[in-house]
Order: sequence, then structure tokens, then C-alpha cells
Amino acid sequence: MTQAKNHIRKGIIPWPELIPGTLLRRYKRFLADVRLENGETVTAHCPNSGSMKACCQPGRPVYLSFHDNPKRKLKYNWELIHMPDSLVGVNTQVPNRLAAHAIASGDVAELNGYESVRREVKAGRNSRIDILLASPDRRPCYVEVKNCTLVTDGVATFPDAVTVRGQKHLMELQDLAAAGCRCAMFFLIQRMDARSFAPADPIDPEYGKKLRQASQNGVEIIVYDVAIDLKDIRLNDRVPYDLSFLE
Repeated sequence: MTQAKNHIRKGIIPWPELIPGTLLRRYKRFLADVRLENGETVTAHCPNSGSMKACCQPGRPVYLSFHDNPKRKLKYNWELIHMPDSLVGVNTQVPNRLAAHAIASGDVAELNGYESVRREVKAGRNSRIDILLASPDRRPCYVEVKNCTLVTDGVATFPDAVTVRGQKHLMELQDLAAAGCRCAMFFLIQRMDARSFAPADPIDPEYGKKLRQASQNGVEIIVYDVAIDLKDIRLNDRVPYDLSFLE
């Protein structure tokens, strides 16, 4: 996919210096062994708690960042993997940063017009929502961001593993919408080869059920992909979604 037409995206996040290597294996969810170009094998932190279906194949080119922090046990972070049709962002911390930055930069037409963009805000008794948009003359808008990396035959799906936490977020947004707030689920596809989006019913049917319920109860659904290369990542364009049951 190419970058969005007729609009210059301002919300750009540059990558740290990237170190190329080859993925040997991903294990225990948060660990990945990578062979660097100099032949050294390192263990990198995998900042992704999902299953990473279809984007963690051994032998594929990957890119790491290095962090010389004495408090860190693992000095490397796994940032990207090169799949046949696209670079794919592995780091699940990136979508929240990118979505907030893109909204503040005016790149998300659906969410323009707010004076402030705050991250990680309390909502309800014991919950936090990723983004709160606020203006004196508008009702508050709560936005929950989800990282999507699973693409099959051009269809991006979420989640890639059962997510009770994700189901809880949908219920929280419905409660906020019922209380009079504006609410949105923002699915960020951290790759460039998706033509559409759908809930991953075969993986987590309960999440799909709750997503449809949330949509019917006032929670907006927003889906964007990214433009991504070895220099930076930026929001690209809206991706159509289909909430029909996916078999």
C-alpha cells in the first residue's frame, strides 16, 4: 500500500538506530534469539504479548534496537520483521504513541477538533484508557488502541490470541458511551499489506461478539494502516472493516 493521497501526514515516529539480523526463534512470549550480521547471537526482548501468528517465522530478517541501560537485563529490543509483502512492527508500545501523535497532528479525520490529547487516563474505578481527547465545548472522547499484525489473504484480524483484557476494554467503552461520553476502538494495523479488517472470530469468538455489541452500543470503530520503512513509521490511510462473522 502507498501513503494516503491528498494529505501530508505529520505524525511521524522515527525508529531508533536499527540493527539487522535473522530471527532464530521466539519463545516464552517475550524472548527472541537473533543472529546479527557479524555472526553474534543475541537474545532480544520481544515487546509483544500476543501469539504473533504469521509474523515470527524463524529465518526471516528482523531489526533490533540497542538500549545501554544498566537496569535492563536485555539490551536489545525487537522492533521489526520483514515478511514477504511488508515490514511488520513488532513493538506493541508503538501503536499507542503513533495514534496519539497522529491525532494531535490532525492525521485522523474522525478525531479532529480536540484541544488536548492525553495518554493513559483513568476511567471508571480501576481502569485506564489509552487516550482521552478533550475540549471545553465537546464531550470527552475515550480512545482505546489495539495493535494488529495478523494479516491473511489481505484481511487484517484482531486479536491473534484470546484476550480477556481486550474484552474488558470493550465493556468499559460501552459503559463510558452509556454515560454520555464519545468512545472509539482504534485498530492500528502495523503493516502495509491489508485491504480490510475484521474481528478474528476463529481465534477469539467472544471478542468478536463483544466488538459487535460495542459497535451497536455507540462505540465507534476506526481502522488505519501505516506507512513503514527503516527510517520511520507513520499513519497511512483508513482501512475498511467488516463486522460480519468470520469463519
